[in-house]
Amino acid sequence: MSAVTDAVRGTAPGNPLGRSIRDSLVVARRNLIRMTRIPEMLLFGVIQPVMFVVLFTYVFGGSMSVGGTTDPDVYKNFLMAGIFAQTVTFATAGSAAGIADDMQKGLVDRFRSLPMARGAVLTGRTVADLAQTCITMLVLAIVALIVGWRPGSAEPTDAGKVLGAFALLLLVGYAFTWIGALIGLSVRTPEAATSGGIIWLFPVTFISNAFVDSSQMTPWLRHIAEWNPFSATVQACRELFGNPGVVQSDAWPMQHPVWASLIWSVLIIAVFRTLAVRKYRSAAA
Repeated sequence: MSAVTDAVRGTAPGNPLGRSIRDSLVVARRNLIRMTRIPEMLLFGVIQPVMFVVLFTYVFGGSMSVGGTTDPDVYKNFLMAGIFAQTVTFATAGSAAGIADDMQKGLVDRFRSLPMARGAVLTGRTVADLAQTCITMLVLAIVALIVGWRPGSAEPTDAGKVLGAFALLLLVGYAFTWIGALIGLSVRTPEAATSGGIIWLFPVTFISNAFVDSSQMTPWLRHIAEWNPFSATVQACRELFGNPGVVQSDAWPMQHPVWASLIWSVLIIAVFRTLAVRKYRSAAA
């Protein structure tokens, strides 16, 4: 905390945008240092998605139909885009709990008393969470390769497309952390923030094309799944990874999933960052 205080005190008035960026990076550094001192935060964040990979691959792999086949190897490659997307969105709960914990300890009030950009505290927190998500994704990709996931298993792809898919995932994850920031500022305890940050994610991630082929759903449920922002990201990643399970649909997000995912992400950031910063200005610890 002293490093944050000293850095902010030394910030010259200057360009407001440049000041906001500097302040955000200082807060992000503070949160990253905190993560290194509490390694179990990162450890538990990695274990959960790895468990999902193992459980879905070996427990459900032989019973799920993808493209008319129940071949476990096909489902394995179908699954991974959904697991990657689920992992980045579930980081929302950690963001919510972390901000709620800072609120409860009075740290946010101290930040508000400093001469720093109003949005810097939240931006710094979300950037630090994004860095943690990058590490989690790297470990998860290695585990996925070990269990048999292969880019290009259904359609030819290249390194640029694969990297583009991961960049898209990180953008979506960053967008969802702003939802977590708003939740963390809106509740009274970290426990409530953890519950509030994750409970709504289950219908978002499971009423989608992440774990089952949406073409097998009833028409009304399929319509919801295809317009789900989460489904657009999963569809985009399957196309870029060259994996099976790309849905043929008349829904615009399924026909243009990369653009749909980008648009949804930008909209979520714009709306929830505005709401979170406004809440931060008025919230009381």
